[in-house]
Amino acid sequence: MEKRKLVIIGSGPAGFTAAIYAARANLNPMLFEGFMSGPSGGQLMTTTEVENYPGFPEGILGPELMIAFRNQAERFGTKILTEDVEWVDLSKRPFVVKGSNTQVQAESIIIATGATAKRLDIEGAGDGEFWQKGVTACAVCDGAAPIFRNKPLFVIGGGDSAVEESVFLTKYASRVYLVHRRDQLRASKIMAERALKHPKIEILWNSAIEKISGDQIVKKVLVKNLVTGAAEEREAGGVFFAIGHQPNTGFLKGQLKTNETGYVLVRPGTTYTSVEGVFAAGDVQDPTYRQAVTAAGSGCMAALDSERWLSEMGID
Repeated sequence: MEKRKLVIIGSGPAGFTAAIYAARANLNPMLFEGFMSGPSGGQLMTTTEVENYPGFPEGILGPELMIAFRNQAERFGTKILTEDVEWVDLSKRPFVVKGSNTQVQAESIIIATGATAKRLDIEGAGDGEFWQKGVTACAVCDGAAPIFRNKPLFVIGGGDSAVEESVFLTKYASRVYLVHRRDQLRASKIMAERALKHPKIEILWNSAIEKISGDQIVKKVLVKNLVTGAAEEREAGGVFFAIGHQPNTGFLKGQLKTNETGYVLVRPGTTYTSVEGVFAAGDVQDPTYRQAVTAAGSGCMAALDSERWLSEMGID
């Protein structure tokens, strides 16, 4: 079985940045970029215009940015495997990583598998419909886009994240409608009050969006009152899911410590996980920021942490 100093699992900004730094440090990394589990490049592969990544004043398409990341990692010698990781054995070193077609031993591992935004099965919201054409799951990433400006925007959710995204969108929207299935918010008291008092936010209680429609982009939503059963079509410039994210950690089978929602726990200020020699970067360990630039930064940290750890272990 082949042995590597470093194996990177995941291929978004965190994984590819880790690969760039690790390859330049002569760690000869191998990176599993995924296949059936999702596109290489992570969530940015389903994003259109990225306007908040530094260095691109005119913006850049998400897939173009990730292809550039991938090419740069490959240029410095990263071996990239287009296959999923089925399981890992972290019980002893060297660790074992089992991919769809490849099994490899690893002295150290960087987990950079990201997180998947939770979405509801709403007519019009799916891939091939209006997803990323006015339907998104990141207000901070997409809210400033021209298609959303001065339009009525709808946020689905009832927790702190939904309120935060609603408040953020008031900078751009003509009005923000927070659609919640219950008659009170799940958000903390201070956040709930922020939404209730904001002049540009209206909460649609006991409601759900039944259908999203439009032409090339979102134009209307059908909102149903779950108590009365009445449905009303409303003008809409966009729909934002704010019902949380699911970190992609199933393949770990509980071998790393996580928080209550499944995010990998790391030592504060580092990328060290609960298992020596295993590091985590990007959205898989970040329930707060979830941005491409923060993911890339933590990928850099993980590569440097791994390099130092391998050196301390005398693995050259």
